[in-house]
Amino acid sequence: MTYKHLDTPFELKSLKLKNRIVMAPMCQYSVDAKDGIPNEWHYVHYVSRAIGGTGLILMEMTDVDPDGRITDHDLGLWSDEHIPAFKRIISEVHRHGSKIGIQIAHAGRKAEDAEQPVGPSAIPAGPNYKTPKPLSVEEIKVIVNQFKEAARRAVEAGVDTIEIHGAHGYLVHQFQSPGINTREDEYGQDLAKFGVEVVQAVKSVMPANMPLIMRISAIEYMDGGYDLNHSIEFSKRYRDAGVDVFHVSSGGEGPVGVRRPGNYPGYQVPLARALKEALQVPVIAVGKLEDPQLAEATIASEDADLVAVARGMLRDPYWALHAIQAIKGEALPAKQYERAY
Repeated sequence: MTYKHLDTPFELKSLKLKNRIVMAPMCQYSVDAKDGIPNEWHYVHYVSRAIGGTGLILMEMTDVDPDGRITDHDLGLWSDEHIPAFKRIISEVHRHGSKIGIQIAHAGRKAEDAEQPVGPSAIPAGPNYKTPKPLSVEEIKVIVNQFKEAARRAVEAGVDTIEIHGAHGYLVHQFQSPGINTREDEYGQDLAKFGVEVVQAVKSVMPANMPLIMRISAIEYMDGGYDLNHSIEFSKRYRDAGVDVFHVSSGGEGPVGVRRPGNYPGYQVPLARALKEALQVPVIAVGKLEDPQLAEATIASEDADLVAVARGMLRDPYWALHAIQAIKGEALPAKQYERAY
């Protein structure tokens, strides 16, 4: 039997992908100058995955504020000075036939190197984290505008899409979580309000035909954490505000409780399918999908529209080519590498 689903094109609005393979965002913690600007490591890291045949590359968590970084070695888009280095990477990725987006974010209470991290409430992320300062409404508005300006810079740098990080316990996730957000004002009474405002702000500076992706944690693993029903409800709000694709992950919000994450291939795929069915929009599945047959089956069974591979691509920059070769018996590498295939 000739498998081909993984290698089929995907199109949504202006985004046209040659295959269904996504490089998941993975922090490299490699900005040695601590200025947020991509360097040669990032250039080689992302361009090599484009040469390796990846359909869509999502650049790692890129922060909208210096104090919104996980660490001082993370990427940033809080200044126009960052644009040229991103543009250089994006242009070269395009030259090798891949599409590319940037994941924009704010770490909130998980900003490890910030002198004073912030969050919706004064609840630390765990025993080794600082207690965050609750954001005022005025400060929230500033951060929403920072997301908007980061998106504007990403568009100027030439991205094909933008992903908002609303997962893994970072600031958007913190606001949508009833166990983390205990505010009594409008941002506590409506847990989706902050995320909706971020989505609307980002959409306002994106080309009308450019799709917006949002990464979410579909369930939480801390004791008392939210379940799938909760994430479906806030995701509907995000969809209606302008999100076109959901990138479905889980957890990351704090210490794991009784409900524990799976540690087996494809453990998050059912979550992706549930969001896809409930929201009727495309979804990206992620989580230990580096086996080509599993990635193929995820697309073939319509559990997801795209599959994201993280650690598998850290091990193998050419994972996409090798996966396509495994399921089809052939692949189309760069001409310089054809003799090896």
